[in-house]
Amino acid sequence: MDANTGHFEAVTFCPGYIRGVSIVGHYAVIGLSKPRHKTFQGLPLDERLAKEKIEARCGLYVIDLKTGSTPHWLNIEGVVSELYDVITLPGVQRPSMIGFRNDQIRRIITFDQ
Repeated sequence: MDANTGHFEAVTFCPGYIRGVSIVGHYAVIGLSKPRHKTFQGLPLDERLAKEKIEARCGLYVIDLKTGSTPHWLNIEGVVSELYDVITLPGVQRPSMIGFRNDQIRRIITFDQ
């Protein structure tokens, strides 16, 4: 987005509702949420997902702002279907997540090899 002209240029397509962005160098770390089907319907994202023949995803996507490529991504499945914001933690290599009520989050998040 050019702040001076207001011109928007799409860099890539993200398969979900964007819910938070953190810029790190020339990368954007983007949080995606699945739609709340009774709340958000009939929006342009629905048409684009159908055109691309993919389902909305919940997760984190790292977008290279120079090329539009997605060198890294993390899909979150299970009971978590929405993210509300994204932050980056410079220098942190092994962050952990804790649940407010129990350790369910620890058991749900998995990483493919």
